[in-house]
Amino acid sequence: MTTPTRTEGLEPALLPADGSARPSEPARAEPAEGRAPLANRALAQRVRAVPPSGIRRFFDILATMDDVISLGVGEPDFDTPPPIVEAGIASLRAGRTHYTSNYGTLELRRALAAHLERRYGVSYDPERELLITVGASEAVDLALRATCDPGDEVILHEPSYVAYAPAVVFAGGTVRHVATRLEDDFALDPAAVEAAITPRTKALFLGYPCNPTGAVLPDTVQDELARIAERHDLLVYSDEIYDRLAYGSYRHRAMSALPGMRDRTILMGGFSKAYAMTGWRVGYLAAPAAILEGIVKVHQYGIMSAPTTAQDAALVALIEAEPDVERMLAEYDRRRRLLVAGLNDLGLTTFEPRGAFYAFPRISSTGMDSEMFATRLLEEERVAVVPGGAFGPSGEGHVRACYATGYEQLEEALVRIGRFVARHRADAVPATG
Repeated sequence: MTTPTRTEGLEPALLPADGSARPSEPARAEPAEGRAPLANRALAQRVRAVPPSGIRRFFDILATMDDVISLGVGEPDFDTPPPIVEAGIASLRAGRTHYTSNYGTLELRRALAAHLERRYGVSYDPERELLITVGASEAVDLALRATCDPGDEVILHEPSYVAYAPAVVFAGGTVRHVATRLEDDFALDPAAVEAAITPRTKALFLGYPCNPTGAVLPDTVQDELARIAERHDLLVYSDEIYDRLAYGSYRHRAMSALPGMRDRTILMGGFSKAYAMTGWRVGYLAAPAAILEGIVKVHQYGIMSAPTTAQDAALVALIEAEPDVERMLAEYDRRRRLLVAGLNDLGLTTFEPRGAFYAFPRISSTGMDSEMFATRLLEEERVAVVPGGAFGPSGEGHVRACYATGYEQLEEALVRIGRFVARHRADAVPATG
């Protein structure tokens, strides 16, 4: 006789009535006849449903070529500022090579809380409402996995960063895209957002300043989105990794700082872009304590804690590196003005990006789609850009050009792009006579 025992979440196990262990019997293999190979059956359906990144193929090609000017990779060309590097070295030499709290070091969380309150006027308890993550990418993944149930709908603007929609799918959610347009400077239309809401809509996902377009949310648009979130009781995921890269008269506002938004916003950010720390992999997530408590569960079982050395370096970034941020920002702005003016002079319509470090020119006048344009530009002129279609259907007819590269390289890239565009426009003109 056997008696079933149950562990929560697991199937009953059959044990002999006397409680003694019983030798396991070899599992019977099911006939393989007529079945697809295991490699074709192993992946989950939600993984198989997500296409490979449209960016990665171009990076792979780029790695095999010489004399390429890359406007493709979205990371600073600056090295991490010396005070931050020295802090990392000092951390290693001091033997700080062990785990921290799941939440991250308290010193960093306190400095981050002060930073957010000073810049945006939003207050977070460093002990219960801030989490240090392995880059902003982990913050996005955690926020979605901790809050999405199967079938929950998340409204997402597009074009947008390539990882957002897959992260929603991997978390079990469903993406409802809202298109943005060049004619509106790729700002999100609140009326279109409200029209996309259904009884299953749980959240609105915002990634502004925007990768790939460089668009920002005007204050009037951001205020109306906040009212929509309140009216429909929506959660808001706000990825603000480019918050410090703002140009001209634009001043970034944290979504959680708006009236009524702190308790319904999961704010995400990091150190990669503003502090040139992409390889350090350190980011953060801010949320009300009741929400963060659940998010930390996902983090502690999957990651434990962000790298200690990176956290120590990030602390110094917040305390000492503001002059370096301003220096890099000024140079990005100089490059931005060069690239946008140059692309427009070539007849590639480009609106003025007010954030991040991307331009998003329209290339449809060449008669090519975005993938053909990017492929042929790389092959013929050794300039790498990213097809706009990789970021969503509304990105088609555009390419993303990153100006986080040297000024002289941007000048040469414009010469090469100009040569390429002139040649292909001439080829597209039908012969007469």
